[in-house]
Amino acid sequence: MMNNRVLANVAVVTICVLFAAGNIRADVQVDRMFSDHMVLQRDMPVPVWGTASPGEEITVAFAGQEKKTKAGKDGKWMVKLDPLKLGEPGKMIVSGKNSVTFEDVLIGDVWVGSGQSNMAGGAGGYARRDEVLAKMVQGGPYPKLRLYRGTWQESTPANNSGFSALHFSFGQPLQKELGVPVGLIVGAVGGTPSGRWLTGEMFKADEGCRKMLKDLLAKNPPEKAQMKYKEDLEKWEKAAKLAREQGKKPPRKPRAPAIPGDVSNLGDLYRAKIEPAVPYAIRGVFWDQGESGTRIAGIDQYTTMGGLISGWRKAWGQDFPFLYVQKPSGGGCAWDKDDPVTRMANDFTPLPAAAKDDGKYRELHIRIMDHPNTAMVTASDLGSGIHPVNKSGYGARAAQVALGFVYKKDVPIYGPIYDSHKIEGNKVRVKFKHVGKGLAFRHGDKLQGFAIAGDDKVFHWADATIDGDTVVLSSKKVSKPVAVRYGWGRNHTWANLFNKDGLPALTFRTDDW
Repeated sequence: MMNNRVLANVAVVTICVLFAAGNIRADVQVDRMFSDHMVLQRDMPVPVWGTASPGEEITVAFAGQEKKTKAGKDGKWMVKLDPLKLGEPGKMIVSGKNSVTFEDVLIGDVWVGSGQSNMAGGAGGYARRDEVLAKMVQGGPYPKLRLYRGTWQESTPANNSGFSALHFSFGQPLQKELGVPVGLIVGAVGGTPSGRWLTGEMFKADEGCRKMLKDLLAKNPPEKAQMKYKEDLEKWEKAAKLAREQGKKPPRKPRAPAIPGDVSNLGDLYRAKIEPAVPYAIRGVFWDQGESGTRIAGIDQYTTMGGLISGWRKAWGQDFPFLYVQKPSGGGCAWDKDDPVTRMANDFTPLPAAAKDDGKYRELHIRIMDHPNTAMVTASDLGSGIHPVNKSGYGARAAQVALGFVYKKDVPIYGPIYDSHKIEGNKVRVKFKHVGKGLAFRHGDKLQGFAIAGDDKVFHWADATIDGDTVVLSSKKVSKPVAVRYGWGRNHTWANLFNKDGLPALTFRTDDW
């Protein structure tokens, strides 16, 4: 009589033989992106995909449509539903040898949230310090708001608490204003550089990335860095040997130099957190990352984000809008600290004794919006810190940007942005766009935060006067001005130009010194 182990082995072999002979079917399976309570993107083709037996005929029925296909040799299948219109919750049926039914399916807009900890942090934790968020979380259920966390969920207080605080704070007011279903998907991990969110192939395919890499290698040949490292290593070996002979602690061994533009180890988080959602039809992406840099030696955030944005769009086959949060978080004063959105802004401060020269980091992040179909969520007036407490304010500002930039609603999305300038003798006239209801300053008794310089490249604080949609600048210390800077600092609580819509002017400079 055979023992249990032998019987089990025989059973396994029998199952494998039967499966190979086609006597056991592989049930139709739909990708995990699809479940009850999901939101499907309106007004564009909607891919639906999964697995089945090779050659098996699959039918997807939804909203009066019926699409058929056959699974490929690898068992994979996909159909695309024709563009969908808003309607009542429906039922999707996917059938082959078996049938899978999804209930309570909505048609609306789907937004992907990604980045690092400020996108990953849960609403439950932040709600303890953000009373506006706490009321939003507990105000559910929101029948037309759905959250994806491995499966689609209804937006109930319990589910809201476990979801991204920032993405929920963006999606809830957006859904309320639009009046259409909104689905939110999050793929975010704390402390992560942008280089982990795009693949090496995406980097190499982007023209801007390739150009910066070429320039970088021309200025910093890897061979030169390796030669210097070899020399440093030889010096260290001699010093370490001498130290040991003298009974002293050896000096620290020099580190091998980072390889400029090395993209061989990129994209692990894209593959783990974003790629599984591709090509689920979406309306756009909301991004919050920047504190952890790029991970690509010598390549800045502006350039890396260009590769990421274009790479994601190519993967999805969609030129979707890309919204991102300004970095660093906060650092400026607000038009009105009684406003729930800006209530945690930094206080206005007097001008420092001398003009600062630490605005490059902020400038790089502002420039990201120069990439096509990309908009920045201004954050200088929303509260500071690596992890700003005011997630409801950040989300509300992002929703406002989406309404104006993506949905073309008549709402302001930016404060004053530098447009051009003209030298007028010993004065400079700076013209702005996004002036809204008009230029204005707030706090103190004068407009401040501008600095001008002559050919000596030394910046001095400027006297500033608003004239229509321009600001006129001068300084007794600069007789022939050639360059202008505004709010040029990682923190610039002393800069107080706004538009009358209450949005702060963006940092800028006209020089490239």
